[in-house]
Amino acid sequence: MSTPTHTPNHAPIAVPAPPTGFNPFAGVAALIVPGLGHIILGQFRRGILVGFGVLGLFFAGLLVGGIDSVDSKEDALWFIAQAPTGVVAFATNSIHQNKFKGVDPTSRAAPRRMPNPGESINDRGVIVPGGDPPAQRSLARVHEMGILFTAVAGLLNVLAAIDAMFPTIGRKT
Repeated sequence: MSTPTHTPNHAPIAVPAPPTGFNPFAGVAALIVPGLGHIILGQFRRGILVGFGVLGLFFAGLLVGGIDSVDSKEDALWFIAQAPTGVVAFATNSIHQNKFKGVDPTSRAAPRRMPNPGESINDRGVIVPGGDPPAQRSLARVHEMGILFTAVAGLLNVLAAIDAMFPTIGRKT
């Protein structure tokens, strides 16, 4: 049997180590502002594209279904899916709850609600007869489509946050 000989002309083959990158800060940043996690990692173009994709889908849902598409009180399960969109989802929900819903004076235990046609909200946030409501819920499937768009945007941002949290897995160097 012959044994292989090593000559100085042959360099040893380097086997790359498995990727071990983990950056929780980038993942959390991506959940706060879509695309920010990739920008922190130095992937500026990717961060901008992720941000425009997620926020574009979220705002498309608001355009289709109206501001009532994001409602943590009436659609709490859907809001769980919308929340990973970050600051934008919480700001939209806050505006919806505080500016477009009012307190019904005839019901003490009822939560804030949207005014019906023929009702409006006064300066103190109480629903009063007369006037036009500041917004009305979209009809039929349009409202559901808006909820679905905004929820998919939140879930898409979860994937983007995971991608930012593990920056080296699956990447060719």
